[in-house]
Amino acid sequence: MCADHVFPRHTRVDLPVVVAGDGAWLIDANGKKYLDGCGGAAVSCLGHSAKPVLDAVKQQQDTISYAHTSFFTSEPAEKLADKLIELAPDNMERVYFVSGGSEATESAIKLARQYFLEIGQPERKHIIARKQSYHGNTLGALSAGGNMWRKAQFEPLMVPSMVHIDACHYWRFAEPGEGEFDYGQRVANQLEEMIQQLGPQNVAAFIAEPIVGATMGAVPPVEGYYDRIQEICKEHGVLLIMDEVMVGCGRTGKYFASEHYNIKPDMICIAKGIAAGIQPLAAMLCSAEIYRAIKDGSGFFQHGHTYLAHPSACAAGLAVLEEIESRNLLERVTELGAKLEAGLQKAFGQHPHVGDIRGKGLFWGLELVTDRQSKSPFDPKLGIAGRAKKAAFARGLMIYPMGGTIDGKSGDHILLAPPFIYEDEHIDMLIERLALALDDVFAEQQIAS
Repeated sequence: MCADHVFPRHTRVDLPVVVAGDGAWLIDANGKKYLDGCGGAAVSCLGHSAKPVLDAVKQQQDTISYAHTSFFTSEPAEKLADKLIELAPDNMERVYFVSGGSEATESAIKLARQYFLEIGQPERKHIIARKQSYHGNTLGALSAGGNMWRKAQFEPLMVPSMVHIDACHYWRFAEPGEGEFDYGQRVANQLEEMIQQLGPQNVAAFIAEPIVGATMGAVPPVEGYYDRIQEICKEHGVLLIMDEVMVGCGRTGKYFASEHYNIKPDMICIAKGIAAGIQPLAAMLCSAEIYRAIKDGSGFFQHGHTYLAHPSACAAGLAVLEEIESRNLLERVTELGAKLEAGLQKAFGQHPHVGDIRGKGLFWGLELVTDRQSKSPFDPKLGIAGRAKKAAFARGLMIYPMGGTIDGKSGDHILLAPPFIYEDEHIDMLIERLALALDDVFAEQQIAS
């Protein structure tokens, strides 16, 4: 059917050809249907046949599909920015539209640096992030990330001013007898220690996901963790950047996941669900203080991409927001999330190879282990995460698994991020197919379950 000139993600995987989408389903060229249990990569929040959004894009393309932002702004971009600022924490002021999550975090990192140049603090150059984090695949964003597997081949190209502290993952990393709050304070205080080590006058920003996504599998913070992080940043004048590329745009039941933890960052990065995958779109939001520093200083953010604030993409984003609001989908995410959590706990809460079930809204992770008591990971050579994806796909279910959950090498998890338009029956179907897929994996590996 194809001439086979596409450069695929993996050269040894033979992928089916997708030909249609119907709500929560994708359909390949052979007519096989796949239940979308992960939104691709937490992207397709409205499923695969969101007609109002498709119509909005078509209408915009009939008007003006593209104009370069060095010459024009556009009505969809202006309206979408206004709407996002209405929804965002009250210190947010401006929106910088780009095409993907990596571009959004790259923009935030560069803006953090330029902000300090504009206000006369040029020595601030260090960005602090967390181990096992992921902030994108461009070199700046990849440098900020803390997942060593993703960075290993490109280490000579990494930015040396990016440094890392421990992630917040109580179930996996707490010391024996350590309570959740005490654990959270301990790992948050690593930020203070790193700032002191680097010199407070040399640190520009701290970047983190409110809930860790792809690299650790929907790991939420413990109570008090982000309260302490914010105290430290404020005390030292360090900017706080929240990477909500995966967890934002309603995925957790609030439009911004930061709201769950009373976080008021200086910048927020969103992507994935902002345009439901119907157009490539992402955004970096910044505070009034940061914007004012640029406006009253040089007046020019020395950064840019060809498709900034693409009118058709912004039209899609605006239509997605209208769908979320008109259909009360944030409330529906919370309702479906409770059903998904209950179903996962019932099906896998005592499963011998499911060590932890965690998440919020329609964003859930299952960490796979050899045994629940020791929490020991599988040998990476077994490729459990990849086998789980393959087994689920064979049974008509899309999931988003990942290896290297613990340190970039060891550990496996499954990430679930289904569309907001699921019916209750889809939750049941997802859990049933996932259970059968895991049975297939463990039987294949001759692992007693």
